[in-house]
Amino acid sequence: MLVGYRRSSTVEQVAGYEAQEQQLLATGCKRTFGEMTSSVMQRDELEAALDFVREGDTLCTTELSRLARSTADLLSIIDRLEAKGVGLRILDFGGSEVDTKSATGKMLLTMFAAIAEFERTLMLERMKSGIAKAKAAGKYKGRAPTARRLAPKVREMRADGAGAGEIASRLQISRSSVYRILSDGEAA
Repeated sequence: MLVGYRRSSTVEQVAGYEAQEQQLLATGCKRTFGEMTSSVMQRDELEAALDFVREGDTLCTTELSRLARSTADLLSIIDRLEAKGVGLRILDFGGSEVDTKSATGKMLLTMFAAIAEFERTLMLERMKSGIAKAKAAGKYKGRAPTARRLAPKVREMRADGAGAGEIASRLQISRSSVYRILSDGEAA
């Protein structure tokens, strides 16, 4: 059975997320798993897909970047799939498909994952260099702190008896941000 996995980093990428689902269904996936979360966050639906697949199945995803955050992550996913007798198929791999059921496909996937990770590392280094240059010129202010501007709402919800987990969930911030805001309020 073909099983699909799709992911988008943010809710603003709904069109791409829906396009991934259409592509997976058009490929013949009988079951799809999907989530809107950053690749560095916990990916519950990916875990569910990895648990769901059985021997002889193939896990399909539209692009390598939708599945793995690094070469090590990709290789870990492939190891888990191979241990279950499951293949991996990337539908858009530089204009063609790649499937880990063949030795060539597995080698190509590993090489391209390493190259993609290398390119990302270079991009992050260039970005850091550009930020440092902009800071030195006084032109870089940084990203506005998301959670800090919600401090009044956090304190209000806490005063109304809400717990840190509920506050974090409702305001879509981390629990650690809630605790930080509350501890800053006590110090003030």
